[in-house]
Amino acid sequence: MDGECKVWKPGYVYIEHDVIKEVGAWPQDGSKDDLLADAGWVHNAEGKAVIPGLVNTHTHLFQTFMRGVSDDMPLAQWLRQIIWPSCLAMEEEDFYLAALIGCVENLKSGATYIMDHHYVHTHPENDNGVLRAMAESGIRGCMARGGVDLSYEPRLREAEPDIFTNTDKLLDAWQGAASGRIEIAMGPLNLYGCSRGFLENAAKYSERRQLISHVHVAETSEQIENTMSRFGLRNLELLDAVGLLGPRTQVVHGVWLDDGELEAIAKARASVVHCPVSNMYLASGVARVPEMLKRGINVALGTDGPGSNNCQDNLEVLKFTACLHKVNGLDSTLLPPMEVLQMATVNGAKAMGREHDLGSLEPGKKADVVIVDMMKAHISPVHRASSALVYNANGNDVDTVLVNGQVVVENGACTFVDEQELIRRAQARVDRLRQKLSPEYPVFRIVE
Repeated sequence: MDGECKVWKPGYVYIEHDVIKEVGAWPQDGSKDDLLADAGWVHNAEGKAVIPGLVNTHTHLFQTFMRGVSDDMPLAQWLRQIIWPSCLAMEEEDFYLAALIGCVENLKSGATYIMDHHYVHTHPENDNGVLRAMAESGIRGCMARGGVDLSYEPRLREAEPDIFTNTDKLLDAWQGAASGRIEIAMGPLNLYGCSRGFLENAAKYSERRQLISHVHVAETSEQIENTMSRFGLRNLELLDAVGLLGPRTQVVHGVWLDDGELEAIAKARASVVHCPVSNMYLASGVARVPEMLKRGINVALGTDGPGSNNCQDNLEVLKFTACLHKVNGLDSTLLPPMEVLQMATVNGAKAMGREHDLGSLEPGKKADVVIVDMMKAHISPVHRASSALVYNANGNDVDTVLVNGQVVVENGACTFVDEQELIRRAQARVDRLRQKLSPEYPVFRIVE
């Protein structure tokens, strides 16, 4: 995924510590055999595709405890009946376990870097539990510390000063932790749950601390109506007016953007985070991704939270991305495989402000590498690796994952986490959560 999207067959990647030192065609004359002799770890990737780690630029890890509770709901109803009751009933251990299983899921489906938009601060250790899960799993992660001060579910509101004070604490404790794998961002949750004053101060805070601003924008048409009635501005216009639109801004979803708003994003050099599965699942609409790309807008990909996906299979998102826009535009030439792969790798790295050291397999970049087994009946025989990765492969085909040069997935299993014990603990907590909620919310009553 370098500037020319080179494909080496056969190829090799040579790593020292946490940095890629060499990448290229593997010579048949034995001239590189000294690398094999000197290496402390060698992986034979015959029949496999070696790619940069995917960047999942939007998820909500706590929602792993909510996947499949109920389907077939629009966004507003889904929030009221599923997400809000669940997250309000969750305890500190639940947030840690939900995040840890979500990190494992991301790693095993090829994501080496995740942006978690975390906005539930009902217990003092919620945030730390999520970040501890990132550190323990071996993933590279950024928490966009979310918050709302105005509407939304009243029990999820925070006083504006508390939002900034608590973000300061996270930056002091976690920024650069776990050998540089952990980062913190600013994450006003959305534009209908925040006052204009808070959004303006969030913009100043992000600028002062040089943080990414990660915000849900124009996900549904109702959200446009909300800001129009309150401020006489569309969502993106409000984002711009309060000073939150700039090169470190991640516009999440961006489904209902008009021409002027697309022009403003391009001018500001902001990024759009596209979550095709969630947008289909909640029937929110189809983002204008092909037009965004033509305008030079950086578009990255996200799974969104497991509550609206219902998984975080990063390879699966590739196929949904391509197919959604082909059928929506009635144009089968839209979004060819290599372009989709760019969105998931180099574009994601750019959105995170990390294009200098992530997103491609090139000397000097961090050793975040994913190896996908192509010798499967649903993939092989392979004509083009790019096509097979986008249209055939899924998370179950990920064989090996390295983050920072460390093997975090080997033979399809996480090396840092006891997965079976984690799943057992998580299921027990979810069963308890459902029992707690079922008397008041019938949707949590499971009839086998």
